[in-house]
Amino acid sequence: MIPANEHLLTLNGGSSSIKFAVYESAEQLRQTLSGQIVRIGLPGTALIVTHPPAGQPVTYPVSVTGHPSAINFLLDWLEQQPVFQTIRAVGHRVVHGMEHTEPEPITTQLLTELRQIGNYDPDHLPAEIALIDALRQRHPDLPQLACFDTAFHQTMPPVARLLPIPRRLSQKGIRRYGFHGLSCAYLLDELGRQAGHEAAHGRVLLAHLGSGASLTAVRDGQSLDTSMGFTPTSGLLMGTRPGDIDPGLAWYLMQVEALTPDQFNHLINHESGLLGVSEISSDMHDLLEREKEDHRAAEAIDLFCYQARKWIGAFSAVLGGLDTLVFSGGIGEHAPEIRSRICHNLSYVGIELDDGRNTANEPVISTTDSRVIVRVIPTDEEQMIAKTVYRWLVSSTQ
Repeated sequence: MIPANEHLLTLNGGSSSIKFAVYESAEQLRQTLSGQIVRIGLPGTALIVTHPPAGQPVTYPVSVTGHPSAINFLLDWLEQQPVFQTIRAVGHRVVHGMEHTEPEPITTQLLTELRQIGNYDPDHLPAEIALIDALRQRHPDLPQLACFDTAFHQTMPPVARLLPIPRRLSQKGIRRYGFHGLSCAYLLDELGRQAGHEAAHGRVLLAHLGSGASLTAVRDGQSLDTSMGFTPTSGLLMGTRPGDIDPGLAWYLMQVEALTPDQFNHLINHESGLLGVSEISSDMHDLLEREKEDHRAAEAIDLFCYQARKWIGAFSAVLGGLDTLVFSGGIGEHAPEIRSRICHNLSYVGIELDDGRNTANEPVISTTDSRVIVRVIPTDEEQMIAKTVYRWLVSSTQ
């Protein structure tokens, strides 16, 4: 048994932010503290802290120069909180997990493997590894668990994993992996809670739409295909990432524009997507405010909705039809206009939105006659990590 006064810590390191949350180490997993450091490496770096359930976020300016100092600042701050003395284990979101299909305790061997694939995801993995290393150095006896974003998609059939490249490269692990797996797992659990086992094991399309965006086709509770592939840059266009582009573009830009590999990586991870098309912002809310007066904002929104609609059509074919469409993520949860535009003219697959329900952000936004149930479910990757850590602790103490 796990003592009732102990807690779990979740850490989610990204390219410009670090999210954290603390949960009671009990089956209900009540969150007692959460927050994040935002805009790491940019002007206006800040620590935002919330004490649930009723607490309002409080923002503190932070003076750091980059990820290493941001990590040290966050760990210093956490160690000063009384609850830190009761932390039993830490769960990390690790974006890329190669062939790992289950969460794993973090060991020296696992860290060596992750360092070897750092180039697979240079915007996330190095920061995640640095966070793990720092915590291991400070608290070597504190158990840490890696929760892989790619693990959910290990059920994809071989044809959905293959990339049409020379097989010698495939044998080195260059294939389609898929991401947003922790979000997908949470959304499926929540769908089952809200609508029942049958709905969660039907033909489900999960649309995680935020600054990172992906769609995942799920049947019988298993991932069949997903829009992100070898890296989180592929698939649907996102806040600053282009999604799928002609691979010849890399050669062209390196030859004609003389871009180095590092410059090309920065281009496709930080300068493209909604930001690149609009030349205004990577934030959908900003673009919606500007679309009537700036054709670039309107075109960026149109392209996002057009591509999302194409993926829905493609994945409905993969699934052999569609029973449930779930919108989630910052855009999926909070932008009724975008949901409406994405679902426009999708009646042929059975999608009919109720404008009133959609505008009100109700849990079910489809009409009563719609063959496909369309839902809005807020995602919670941190809670999914906490659930995973809790189950791991329970199994290890039995």
